[in-house]
Amino acid sequence: MRYLLVEDNAELAEAILNRLALDGHAVDHAASLAAAEDCLAAASYDLILLDVMLPDGDGRDFLARSRAHLETPVIVLTARARISDRVGALDQGADDYITKPFDFSELEARCRAVLRRRGGSARNEITLGAATFDPMAGTLSHGKTTVELRNREIRLLEVFARHPGQILSKSQLMERLFSYDAEVTENAIEVYVGRLRRRIDGMGLRIETVRGLGYRMES
Repeated sequence: MRYLLVEDNAELAEAILNRLALDGHAVDHAASLAAAEDCLAAASYDLILLDVMLPDGDGRDFLARSRAHLETPVIVLTARARISDRVGALDQGADDYITKPFDFSELEARCRAVLRRRGGSARNEITLGAATFDPMAGTLSHGKTTVELRNREIRLLEVFARHPGQILSKSQLMERLFSYDAEVTENAIEVYVGRLRRRIDGMGLRIETVRGLGYRMES
């Protein structure tokens, strides 16, 4: 998953970035609304974590203006704990609201819940043909066989799972797996696809190479 974090507190931003990176997520950081707009113009995101009080404006106003064309789910981060503040953020288009200070495990759980709701599911598990994929546990099960996946394998399989039957180019996969400051090439995608192929062997899934276009996962 690729996230956009809009937060001007450098210490908090670094802590969030490090925590999400441990789970294999690619996270871009914007310290202002102007920087956030630049990021949104250059890339697409699975989730936005949006602070309220930013150097160049109120995150909630930015959200309200953007909702006409922005469909990406948004979790608002703020120190304001009043019910009216929460209601206001939700009415302006936020998908969820978390009050600072927060526990990182709660933030991660809220991220998963928002993404599940956007995907039309109430459960963490994703059904892939005859296999069951649990991104939270990092497991893929088929019959009596269960394999444990590494973080980058989890995120790559998650991308394929959310785009069933679609051809995804190397650049699209790079965009979902790596942040702007990651120094990687398209060869890294070949490596991770190769690793994932070995992990899903015998699980009723196949990642097909579509020459000149990219990859497609089929069950």
